[in-house]
Amino acid sequence: MIRIFLILFVLIITSCGSPDRETTELQRPSRELNFTSEVSFLSHGGEIISTVQVAIADDDHTRSEGLMDVHNLPENSGMLFIFDGDEPRSFWMANTPIPLDIIFANSDLEIVRIHRNTAPFSHQSFRSEEPARYVVEVNAGYTLRHDITEGMMIGFED
Repeated sequence: MIRIFLILFVLIITSCGSPDRETTELQRPSRELNFTSEVSFLSHGGEIISTVQVAIADDDHTRSEGLMDVHNLPENSGMLFIFDGDEPRSFWMANTPIPLDIIFANSDLEIVRIHRNTAPFSHQSFRSEEPARYVVEVNAGYTLRHDITEGMMIGFED
């Protein structure tokens, strides 16, 4: 009888622990984005391959918030991060519940690095490796579906 009581006691104590971080992060309220611009991806010959509607992140607050807490990103949508100049950039997926492709482009609008299918909630650092001024985040798989590769260009209106 004491043995059963001890087993039940241990089960109750272990089940009362704090929820894991990922479960808590999934329960955060979803943010809605305002898509005010568009980014086109251009072939090596300059033809438009595809276009996405984007929310703009061009100040410290919107860049640091990024796509955190966005639970639903429409298929042909994303976010364009605009920085003041070219320098090596690093992004991570903390508090980002959807997998993304992260596309780094320099001041000449050339795609210098693509990280595909980044894991939600990851604290891994995704680096541009080369100087970049622009970063486009789209749903994971977008760059493969549209055959977007490093060395191609992006286009958008300021």
